Amino acid sequence: MDQITFHHDTVLSDIHMFLPNARHLMTRLNHVGQPVFISKFKILSDVERHDNNDPGNLEEEEKYDGRREDQGKDTNATKEEAAEEGGDGNVERRLDEDGDLDITRRPRRNPAEASSRDLVCPIILKQSNPVLEQEEEENADEEPDECFKDIIRIEHTMATPLEDVGKQVWRGAFLLADFILSEPVMFRGATVLELGAGTGLTSIIMATLAKTVYCTDVGEDLLSMCKRNVTLNRHMAEPAAGGEVRVRQLDWLQHDLCTDADVEFSWTEEEVADMYNNTSFIIAADAVCYDDDLTDGLFRTLYRLCSSFTHACTIFISMEKRMNFTLRHMDVCCEAYNHFSRCLSQLQDLVDGRCSFRVEQLPTNFTQFLVYERIEQLELWKVTATPLLFDQAPV
Repeated sequence: MDQITFHHDTVLSDIHMFLPNARHLMTRLNHVGQPVFISKFKILSDVERHDNNDPGNLEEEEKYDGRREDQGKDTNATKEEAAEEGGDGNVERRLDEDGDLDITRRPRRNPAEASSRDLVCPIILKQSNPVLEQEEEENADEEPDECFKDIIRIEHTMATPLEDVGKQVWRGAFLLADFILSEPVMFRGATVLELGAGTGLTSIIMATLAKTVYCTDVGEDLLSMCKRNVTLNRHMAEPAAGGEVRVRQLDWLQHDLCTDADVEFSWTEEEVADMYNNTSFIIAADAVCYDDDLTDGLFRTLYRLCSSFTHACTIFISMEKRMNFTLRHMDVCCEAYNHFSRCLSQLQDLVDGRCSFRVEQLPTNFTQFLVYERIEQLELWKVTATPLLFDQAPV
């Protein structure tokens, strides 16, 4: 595609909105004409986590004291100027020729001096060279960051329409990644299935502990980006545990898994058997609370999978409750979240003789390994699915 495709109904993740300019770089256009960026995310060390979470950071206090001192100087200067003009501090009113109040404005400062923020410069986006893009993919394992175990490189888009939000990185993925890293014993050596993986960040984090991660979503363009991210971060995988990420197609609105060998990202019969026989954990991040139909599809998929397992399975769902003002309610609410809550309740109350589900909300005060704002709207839910073959009394 030779032209960039623009949409008016776009959304932008806060992760990208507040990401420092030096951390992301536009690399190419994808198959549908969207600019693709690459960002680096760092897993914080023990020392960095302490500094990042320390509310009494001395440097910040010094900056704040400096701002207060400057504000005091500005206030005093204003008072002195007013005293010179009005004698006792009362400024004499000046009127223009039309009788309107004429306000003398203070001269503007140099923007570089007035703000510590980086200046934003326009960038012209062009179609990347397909030959260079192919060479980049072939040399992906030669990237300079591969030797750093604490650096994750993620390709993603920004400001997408709703149907392409999976191509961005969202706070819910960071929250789930933090939880995974804070529970290494739980996930070490496990077989894990991620639903709605998007860019694959959470699956990549999981591969630092798990044996096999089935990283699933829908859409050839999205899955190709996800596979590219897995390749870029092969250095993150835990070789002793296996640490293999397999990018596969799994549509919540379809009943069966695609096993057609001619279809890219299809499953092999061996993979299907392994997934059903050995999956201990199912994870999903931030893909469940913006569209009611997709939420319904997710819960149907969870039920279909868990009721086919012969073993217990634990599900972790992270999400951000997004509040919006609606004309129907004339108030701030989150209808998509309300629908998600109802689905959780229905899952727990389900009694069909095949599987029981227990739902609980987990606290989110575990260690933060990635840099983002952990707001109160972020939630983490745990669902324990138990086949009634082993648990005859529904919970």
